[in-house]
Amino acid sequence: MTQLPHSGFFVRLLTCIAAVAVFGLGPGTCWAAEDGNAPVSFERDIYPLLQKACFECHGAETQEADLRVDERTALFDSGSIVPGRPEDSELLRRVALPNGHDEIMPAVGDPLLPSEVRSLRQWIASGANWPEGFIPPKHWAYVKPNRPQLPQINRQSWTQSPIDHFVLAKLESASVEPSPAASPEKLLRRVHFDLIGLPPTPAEVDAFVADPSQEHFRQIVDELLARPQFGERWARPWLDLARYADSHGFQRDDLREIWAYRDWVIQAMNDDMPFDRFTIEQIAGDLLPDATESSRIATGFHRCAPTNVEAGSLPEETRTEQIIDRVNTTGAVWLGTTLECCQCHDHKYDPFPMKDYYRMLAFFNSTKREADRTNPKQPSSIAFQGPSMDLADAEKDQRRKELQTQQAKIKKQRTVRRGELQADLKIWVTTIEVDAMESMPDPVKKVIAKGPEQWTDKEEKTLLDFCVEQDTSSQKLGKQLNKIERDLKAAQPDTTLVMIELEQARPTHIFERGNYQNPGELVEPGTPETLHAMPEGPANRLTLGRWLASQENPLVARVVVNRWWAELFGQGIVATEEDFGIKGELPTHPELLDWLAVELMENGWSRKQLLREIVLSATYQQSSKMTKQLLEVDDQNKLLARGPRIRMDAEMIRDNALAISGLLSLKQFGPPIRPYQPEGIWTKVGGQKYNYQVSPGSEQHRRGIYVVLKRGSPYPSFLNFDGTARLACTVQRSRTNTPLQALTLLNDPVYVEAAQALAKRIQSEANDLPLKQQLEYAFQLCTARKPNESELATLTNLVKLYPDDADKAWESVATVLLNLHETITKD
Repeated sequence: MTQLPHSGFFVRLLTCIAAVAVFGLGPGTCWAAEDGNAPVSFERDIYPLLQKACFECHGAETQEADLRVDERTALFDSGSIVPGRPEDSELLRRVALPNGHDEIMPAVGDPLLPSEVRSLRQWIASGANWPEGFIPPKHWAYVKPNRPQLPQINRQSWTQSPIDHFVLAKLESASVEPSPAASPEKLLRRVHFDLIGLPPTPAEVDAFVADPSQEHFRQIVDELLARPQFGERWARPWLDLARYADSHGFQRDDLREIWAYRDWVIQAMNDDMPFDRFTIEQIAGDLLPDATESSRIATGFHRCAPTNVEAGSLPEETRTEQIIDRVNTTGAVWLGTTLECCQCHDHKYDPFPMKDYYRMLAFFNSTKREADRTNPKQPSSIAFQGPSMDLADAEKDQRRKELQTQQAKIKKQRTVRRGELQADLKIWVTTIEVDAMESMPDPVKKVIAKGPEQWTDKEEKTLLDFCVEQDTSSQKLGKQLNKIERDLKAAQPDTTLVMIELEQARPTHIFERGNYQNPGELVEPGTPETLHAMPEGPANRLTLGRWLASQENPLVARVVVNRWWAELFGQGIVATEEDFGIKGELPTHPELLDWLAVELMENGWSRKQLLREIVLSATYQQSSKMTKQLLEVDDQNKLLARGPRIRMDAEMIRDNALAISGLLSLKQFGPPIRPYQPEGIWTKVGGQKYNYQVSPGSEQHRRGIYVVLKRGSPYPSFLNFDGTARLACTVQRSRTNTPLQALTLLNDPVYVEAAQALAKRIQSEANDLPLKQQLEYAFQLCTARKPNESELATLTNLVKLYPDDADKAWESVATVLLNLHETITKD
C-alpha cells in the first residue's frame, strides 16, 4: 500500500476534508453519485468539497505542513490519492473507517457522510480526473439564476406543481419513493399553522374530511392567504431578522416606541406588498419621491438595532456600532452573506474585500445620530434621542384640539378672575380679621402690615398669588386645568423611530483593523464589485435599496425563497440560511431553488403567490411519517421524501394553546401587551424603572407577536421555547428539546389558565354528548384528528379518576392534551 510522505500534513488534510461533515456539506452535494450510473463531476462535486473544507489551510495563500490542495500536481504528488486505485489511496481508507476507530480521520468532529465517501471513491476509481488548465467556476450563488427546464421524471401522475418535478427527479435518481399524501386532518392543520399560525376549528376539519379534493384544498389555501392573521404569522420571522424589540438593550435597557414598525410589517404582508417594494421602503422609505407616513415608518427596520446609552458610553462609538450593525444585517437578510467578516480584513472565503464593506457602510453613515450627551454636567452619560416621528391619529388629533380649546377657555377665565381679585385686593386687605392673619405665611403678613400705599410690585404679586390660592373659584378652575393637562398628555400622538438623512453626508473611511478611532482610506458609497452593477442614481440608501431588490441580484431572490421554504419544511434548500458563500452548505435541489427564485421575481415578487405554489404541491402535502427505509437513506429529509415535522416556535405554541382554549383575542396592532410573568423579571440597576402590570382583560390573550420584548429580560415562556432576545439579526432560531419546556406547559399561569378554559369549553360545547364523543371533541380541538382506541382508553381512565369532580376531571384531560407532543408539533 502506498505510504503517505508526511503524516503531519496528511492528518491536516484529512481533518480539512472530513470537516465537510461538520460544516454541513450534506447529501445533496453529490446526489449524482447516489445513482450508480451517474459519474461524479470534479467541477460540481469534488472541487467544491476541497474548496469548502481545505483551501483555508492548504490553498494558494496558506500551505500548512507544505501541503497545497488547490493545485493538481501538488495534491497528486503527496501520494494521498492514487488515481484509478481507491484501494491504495490512504486518504480514502482512513475517511471510510467506522466511527470510533482509532485511525479514523478526522480525530475530532463528525466523520464524512456515506455519500461523500462514495463520491470520493468513485472519483478516485474513475481516474481522479482533474482536468489540465481547469479554471475554478464562479461560486454558484454569485451567478444570476435562470429558470431551469423541468427535469424528466417517470411518475408524472404524482406531480401537482413544477416543484414536484425537481423533487421527484431527485427521489428517482436515489431510488426512493415519495411518501403517501398526508391525511386530510393532518394536511389541514399543517397548512393552517403554516399560513396563519393558528389551528383549524373542528368544523373546518370535518368539512375538509368530507371533501378532501384538491379543488377544496385550493379554496382553503386562498381563504387562509386572505385572512388578516396571515401577516401576523409571517411577520414573526421577519421581525427576528429586523432585530425588532421594545427596548434599547444593554445594561440600561430602557423601553422605546417602535411598535408602529411591527404593525407596518404585518400590514405589508397582509397586503402582499411586492418584496422589492418591501425592501426599498425599509432601506430608504424616507428618500422616496412619494414618501408617505407608511414608507417612513418602514425605515424602522434599521432603527431596531440595540443602542448602548450606559454611563461611560461614547456617542460616536455608539453611532458607529449602529451603522456596523446595519451593514451586517443588510448582508445577512438580503444577500445571505457574512459581511461582518470584512470589518477588520478581507473576507477569508468569499469575494468581498474590506473596502467593499466600508463602501456599503457609507450608505448608512449619513443619518441622524441616535444618542448623544444632553447634560454637560454629566459628561459620562448619554441619552437616547431618536430620531422619531409622530404618528397620525385622527381621533387623538380631534381630542387634542377639543382639549386645547377647553384649556384656552379656562385659562382666560382664570386670568379674568385673577384680574378681579387684583382689583379688589386693597379692599380685601381691610376685611381681614386678626385671627385669620395668624395662619398666613410670614411673607404675606409682612405685606399686609405695610399697607397698600407702601407695596412694591413684587409684594403686591406675593399677596395676589396668596389670594388666588385661597379663592374657591380659582381653585376650581385650577383643578379643571390639571385634568385637561393630564388628558392632553394621554392624547399626545404616538411616535416611532425612523431614519432621517443628513443634509450633508459624513465622510467615510476604512477603519484600520476595524477600529473607528483609526480611520484609513476615504471611500465613497458603493456596492460589492463581485456582484451586479449599482443602478444609476445618487449614492444614497434609495439606490442601495433598488440595488438589493434588483432582478440582476443573484442572491436576493434565492435567499428569500430559501427562508420561506425553511419556514414550511423546517430547513432550507440551503441549510445555512445566513450563508450562501463558500462555507455555506450547497443546495440540496439547486434547480428547484433557481426555479423558485425566478418564479418569485417574474410574478411581481409576490410572497403569497409563491407560498400558494409551494403548499399546493404534492411535495408539501406528503405524510410526515418516518419509515425504516427513509431513516436509513435520508434521516434528515434532504431528499424531501416526506412532509415536514417540526416543533412549533415559541409564539405559535402560545397562540395555539390560547386558540384551543377559546381565550385568544384576535385584536390587531397597537402598543405591546404584557401577559403574566414572574415578579422581579424587569428589576434592574440604572435607567428607567418599570412596574410590570399584566394587561387587563382580553388584552393579555392577544397573539404572541404583540407581547412586549424587553431585550434584557424577554418573556420567559418564549425563551424556554427558543425565542430570541433579538440582540442581533436572527436568521434561523435554534430548536431544542429540554425539560424546561415541559415544565412551562405544565406550570406557566398562561398554560394553566388555558387548560382551565379548555376544560370549560369542552363542558360547554360538548356537554350533551356521551363521554366518548366529548373526549373525541377535546382531542380534535388539540390535534385536528380523532383519538385512536388506545388514546381514548387512556383519556377515559383519566376521567374516571375523578368520579365526583367533573371540573377536576376535565382540567386534567385538558392539561394532558395541551402537553401532548403532537399538540405543539406541526406535522
